[in-house]
Amino acid sequence: METILKVYIYRDGARPVFHNPHLKGIYASEGWFMKLMEGNNQFVTKDPERAHLFYLPYSVHQMALALYVPESHNMKPLSIFLRDYVNKIAAKYPFWNRTHGSDHFLVACHDWGPYTVAEHKELAGNTIKALCNADASEGIFIAGRDVSLPETTIRAPRRPHRYLGGNRVSLRPILAFFAGGMHGRVRPTLLKYWGGEQDEDMKIYKHLPLRISKKMTYIQHMKSSKYCLCPMGFEVNSPRIVEAIYYECVPVIIADNFVLPLSEFLDWSAFSVVVAEKDIPRLKEILMSIPTRKYVAMQNNVKMVQKHFLWNPKPMRYDLFHMILHSIWFNKLNQI
Repeated sequence: METILKVYIYRDGARPVFHNPHLKGIYASEGWFMKLMEGNNQFVTKDPERAHLFYLPYSVHQMALALYVPESHNMKPLSIFLRDYVNKIAAKYPFWNRTHGSDHFLVACHDWGPYTVAEHKELAGNTIKALCNADASEGIFIAGRDVSLPETTIRAPRRPHRYLGGNRVSLRPILAFFAGGMHGRVRPTLLKYWGGEQDEDMKIYKHLPLRISKKMTYIQHMKSSKYCLCPMGFEVNSPRIVEAIYYECVPVIIADNFVLPLSEFLDWSAFSVVVAEKDIPRLKEILMSIPTRKYVAMQNNVKMVQKHFLWNPKPMRYDLFHMILHSIWFNKLNQI
């Protein structure tokens, strides 16, 4: 990839939807990729005839802010806007029509990413979609063609590695931790069986209570836990998966039908635990049954894979920018 791949970026499209990377918050992955891709000299070519891939440089996060009518529960204006954009690209340039969009790709971390392609058949069916919301059950994300994009919470864009790292194993007294909103089908079940003070080993909260956060912050909880629970919310993806990796806590993923990020190359069984939604009542039993030696190995592996989930101000080999681009390139080669 480093010696061959060339990407052409369409310059069409006005801000804020296009060419305007949002670098903070839970949807920052699409913005960081856009920023690093558009500023790249190694992979980007200005000559579309040399390109192997074509990047559609729009942000679903920015599109939602600009086009969505609050409380309307109607995402169709977003998908119509994107349909019209792709049709303009196809009419202006010959590249889309040569392959019906199969050598084009988009990167979208917003939960609505998959649904914005609904009004354009070729965009939905042919284009490589790098999506945080990688739900295999909905028929939009296609494993082997599309790419599961890690959802990364960036609190300080100028210091994306802030708070990175965690306590050693002996300083992780909490067995499992989760704190957050109770939306979706999984989290209320988690709270029902393990919430509050039911079990001193299981720290499961509907948001972190103030009396507790004054003593230990959310991040300190993750750094002091052996396992960090990553249950799905409304959608299968969760920023807590990468947060757990940042704080060197073994992620426990509870989201049926979720295609795990970068699974083209990473063996998630070596550094995480996947628990079926139906097994939430047995959660502690499952975690306690993992031998100490295996847990220590997984926690060491979390630290080893951490570099693959980092956004660097200037891309470095094997970091998240390279991993995403390589996954897109890999899946395109597999199609050929």
